[in-house]
Amino acid sequence: MNPLHYLTGYPTQIQQQAQTLVDRGQLGDYLQQRYPDKHDIQGDKALFQYANSLKQQYLRKAPPLGKAHYDAKLKTLSQALGMHTRQTRIHGSKLRSHNSLRIASQFKAAPEAFLRMIVVHELAHFKETDHNKAFYQLCSHMAPDYHQLELDTRLWLLWQDTTSG
Repeated sequence: MNPLHYLTGYPTQIQQQAQTLVDRGQLGDYLQQRYPDKHDIQGDKALFQYANSLKQQYLRKAPPLGKAHYDAKLKTLSQALGMHTRQTRIHGSKLRSHNSLRIASQFKAAPEAFLRMIVVHELAHFKETDHNKAFYQLCSHMAPDYHQLELDTRLWLLWQDTTSG
């Protein structure tokens, strides 16, 4: 497996900079400097409240959030960090949809900014199903530093892999 597999879509220069930080053992220090504080959103109830507050702030007209929880199996099963699921059911003559979010449990130990990036990404799927220009514009609306957070989250995941193995 490519040691920089989290960064495969990024330019070679960024991959080289990341590899240099890994080789020198400085990636953890770099991330700790940029994101010194961890969050306290540890339970599913707190995660739901956190995600729902972001949804209410930015996506008021979107369907309601039915559930949000941490999932320990998520990364290993689907190579995803978060998942948005939508179920539509028929209730009489009406269609009702139920939206839920699953976030990889490893984000319990992440800085709040990384958790926010994952939640924002999954909430954006409420309006945009594909990863297209409109999707990323919505992500950037909800988190103006979305693209930097996505890169830093990938670096954090790389660091997690290099320190655990």
